[in-house]
Amino acid sequence: MKANGRIRKSSPNINVTPLIDVLLVLLILFMVITPLKPAAFKAQVPQAQQPEDPTIRPHTHTLIVTIKEDLQLKLNNTEGMGSVNDTGKLNAELTRTFNERIKNGAYRSGMETRSDMKEEDRIERTVFIKAPRSIHYGEVVKVIDAVKGAGGRPIGLQPDNLDE
Repeated sequence: MKANGRIRKSSPNINVTPLIDVLLVLLILFMVITPLKPAAFKAQVPQAQQPEDPTIRPHTHTLIVTIKEDLQLKLNNTEGMGSVNDTGKLNAELTRTFNERIKNGAYRSGMETRSDMKEEDRIERTVFIKAPRSIHYGEVVKVIDAVKGAGGRPIGLQPDNLDE
């Protein structure tokens, strides 16, 4: 449009009234949805730690494979399970133990009444491998492979000092 020989340009205006209405609705919505802060909460104070009883024995189904400094293997307290490079005796002993558990029905905790699973999957097959930190991880992997080959699962690792 021309007025007095000049071109009038329309300038853009932003109408903020609807935007303020939307913000107010959102504010009210969030105020309603936000839960109220609890006036009090229950604090649980830890009990004093009881001294450890040295007579506590590990569970009868606990299997611990120990790798000694000289790479010899031990199953629980049984010596002579071979070495890291020859895990045949360990593999045979674990296989025999797992087969005996299947025959005797030595189930994992909580699996005693599960009839929807196969018998072999309900048997306790957890094996812990205890090794000193000075041993290379590749040596420990050889033992893990032997335990898996015998059917052990899950496998827990304890890289620590053997004296503790």
